Parts: sequence; C-alpha cells; structure tokens
Amino acid sequence: MTKLELRNLYKSKRNALTEKDVEDLSLKIANQLLKLSIWEASFYHIFLSIIEQREINTEYILNILSGKDKNIVVPKIDLKTDTLKSYLLTDNTTIKINKLNIPQPVDGIEVASNQINVVFVPLLAFDEQGHRVGYGKGYYDKFLSHCKPETLKIGLSFFNPEKRIEDTHEGDVKLDFCVTPTTIYNFAS
Repeated sequence: MTKLELRNLYKSKRNALTEKDVEDLSLKIANQLLKLSIWEASFYHIFLSIIEQREINTEYILNILSGKDKNIVVPKIDLKTDTLKSYLLTDNTTIKINKLNIPQPVDGIEVASNQINVVFVPLLAFDEQGHRVGYGKGYYDKFLSHCKPETLKIGLSFFNPEKRIEDTHEGDVKLDFCVTPTTIYNFAS
C-alpha cells in the first residue's frame, strides 16, 4: 500500500479505538519500552500526544523518564520554516496548542539535535523494514536527518507492521525500533 492509503486506513483504525483502548494500549507500550536497553542515555525527545487524533498517550513514558531523572525534550513546529525545534521540558515550560492542534512548548531552553540520544517518533503505520508513515508534512524526517547517526529512533504504534510501504524514498529516515503493545521490532540489526 502507498503512504496515502496507509494514512487513511490507520486514521480509521485509530478512530475505532475507545478512550479506554488508547489508555490501555499506551500503558502496554510504555511497559514494553522498559524492556529496551535505552535508559542510560541523557536526552530523550518525545512528542506530546494529540488527543483528538487518538495518538499514543505519552504521559506514561514521560512519567518513566521523569522518574529516571532524564532530560526530556519536546518538539515545537516552526511553521515559518517548516522545521521541528526541540525544547527542554521543565516545571516552568508552558504548553499551548498550535494551529495544527499540536501541544507544544511556547518557548524555553532549545536543545540542539546533536545532543539528543533517543527520539520517540510518532507514526500512523510502519512496515517490516522500519519505514514509517506519519501525517505527511515531513517534519520528523527533516528533524531526524539532523540528529547524530547513533541517535536511536523508536516508533510507537498501537498496530502491527505492514509488509511493505510501497512509496518510500531516500529522504525517509528509518526507525531503529518500533514498539507496539505486544512486540518490540528491531530494525537496527
């Protein structure tokens, strides 16, 4: 299937989930993440969930990171340059919903892409090769291409992989892992 076909299919699949489903599956994904050997790093980049899109509730992961006293970095879309900037999440960070309905920091301490060790990547679908389908704006592919090569890219998905996304291209940045409620897929090896 193409990215557009998968985008439509997985938006429908997500819309079929109840709030309880989203919470239960999100908690299972957070628990799966605890099985990975990723917790010695310092800077973790994580998206803040768009509730209306029935995205994975990242609060559970945020709680894990906070409990492990990690530096939590959250994205902010710069609509003028169509890029993603990263800001340290602190007790003083003010979060507001932007024009695209995405929760993001108003301002704060910017963190350079090359400081980030682990990125939790939002997605709608992924395939068995580690390619992903997002919302189609390319923000994460651009952002990930500026991270260090050794930065771990971990997708989070309620659903299992597709066999293959037909229309991937060289600008698509592959995942190292994708975590579902029942399985950790490793694309790094």
